[in-house]
Amino acid sequence: MKRKAYGRDVGLTARMFLTGGLLGLLYVVFAVILFEVLNAGLLMMVVIVGGIALLQYFTSDKLALAASGAKVVERDEAPELHAMVERLCALADLPKPRLAVIDTDMPNAFATGRNPKHSTVAVTTGLWRRLEPREVEGVLAHELAHIANRDVLIMTMAGFFAMVAGMLTRFAMYGGMFGGGRDRGGGGLPVWVIVMVVSLVTYFLSYLLIRAISRYREYTADRGAALITGAPEYLMSALQKITGEMARIPQRDLREVEAMNAFFIIPTNLKSSFGELFLTHPPTEKRIARLAQIAREMGRPA
Repeated sequence: MKRKAYGRDVGLTARMFLTGGLLGLLYVVFAVILFEVLNAGLLMMVVIVGGIALLQYFTSDKLALAASGAKVVERDEAPELHAMVERLCALADLPKPRLAVIDTDMPNAFATGRNPKHSTVAVTTGLWRRLEPREVEGVLAHELAHIANRDVLIMTMAGFFAMVAGMLTRFAMYGGMFGGGRDRGGGGLPVWVIVMVVSLVTYFLSYLLIRAISRYREYTADRGAALITGAPEYLMSALQKITGEMARIPQRDLREVEAMNAFFIIPTNLKSSFGELFLTHPPTEKRIARLAQIAREMGRPA
């Protein structure tokens, strides 16, 4: 039976829509400026990048599992894990994803896949050993919420436009530099300088906006996990434990999995010298504070 929803976080939803709208507007302005400034046809570049994005989208689960060293496990290999996920999927009204295990002492987990019917949830052996069963449930519910919200699709779309901007920038710059292109009127800045300035501004702003969307998706998945399990206090405890245990993992081991930070429930780089704006995940203390508020709304201990 699907868990009763306790209401959406209206403020968070509004911020996600606003950020997504700003990102879309930014890319529209970028495209208009490029097509206005450049004489070359750029449709082929968009098609090429679109093909790359589609390939990434349809193979995201395989790429993520290969990058993390995860091994898909069947029921006889991990019966407790399968039983736990089946129970959570019944509560969330979701099809059961494939399950994978990563043999590492680092406690973490991630979900990947293009939609609920083609998804995978992976957990590390370190997570399974260090957390209590109800805490593991909270983590798994968080990952299932990512799947239910189609976060891989959302982030792929956001990244697609960033790839378009990057690809167009390279071709425009090379075309301007080696084509001898000055401005179309014959006097003023070279085309490639204009494109370079516009692309740098676009890249910087899109970088910040995509990371903001990523942080909002984490808050949403935390809320989804609380509603699926009906016990947000266990996810709160899990986040605290994972963050604490990550500090004990050798830096060499953490560097080996840095490429997976955007997927993990807790990234290996918990802080940024430039502040929260550059992080893919919100600080753990902020996530716990939001979960505590949800717990109070549900009449649970926080």
